[in-house]
Amino acid sequence: MDKVIVITGGGRGIGAATALLAAQQGYRICINYQSDDTSAHEVLDQVRALGAQAIVVRADVSDEDEVVRLFARVDRELGQVTALVNNAGTVGHKSRVDEMSEVRILHTLKTNVLGPILCAKHAVLRMSARYGGQGGNIVNVSSVAARLGSPSEYVDYAASKGALDTFTLGLSKELASEGIRVNAVRPGYIFTDFHALSGDPGRVSKLEPAIPMGRGGRPEEVAEAIIWLLSDKASYTTGTFLDLGGGR
Repeated sequence: MDKVIVITGGGRGIGAATALLAAQQGYRICINYQSDDTSAHEVLDQVRALGAQAIVVRADVSDEDEVVRLFARVDRELGQVTALVNNAGTVGHKSRVDEMSEVRILHTLKTNVLGPILCAKHAVLRMSARYGGQGGNIVNVSSVAARLGSPSEYVDYAASKGALDTFTLGLSKELASEGIRVNAVRPGYIFTDFHALSGDPGRVSKLEPAIPMGRGGRPEEVAEAIIWLLSDKASYTTGTFLDLGGGR
């Protein structure tokens, strides 16, 4: 069976590392991104250099019309999706809950909760045996924050990832008899551009002394876990969480 993967937020960080690893594993790849054309096309070039068939699709995954358009392009240009990595996410600047605006909270929840649910919906319509699909896999990119709560940093982000964890659990049970496995990874402090969103690009380096392993993680280390969960090596694994936090 052809392996066709959709990676949301695939233009940088963990998403980009996952795309590169997927290319080496023989996947056809859809790199979804929302705003940064340059980085998405750089990843596309790297993936194609590895011999993979790939496309980039700009879409806001928290808008169902755009998700429909995204999957229609995958159908047309790559074939039927067999793997979805819900990696797109956002975080606001470090602040207390009583300092957060409604706009910020809604943006976080729409991107981190609604987006993955909508993408999963449209992947399931193609993958589920219930609709004549061949089965498939979904991996949600959660966060160690779901377990720790991120007080005085971004409780809204932590809450959104807690919701994603519960969604992972429920969906895995819903789809277990339909040929679809659903799992999640929970990265901790990883060296990516993501921390610039919270206004603290050097955050991982500063916090390394507090990590039991004494160092931040690399996007490739998270990508390895994602690709394993998508693979047949994890064939009896669903509804599970892999923590990638260096012991946090």
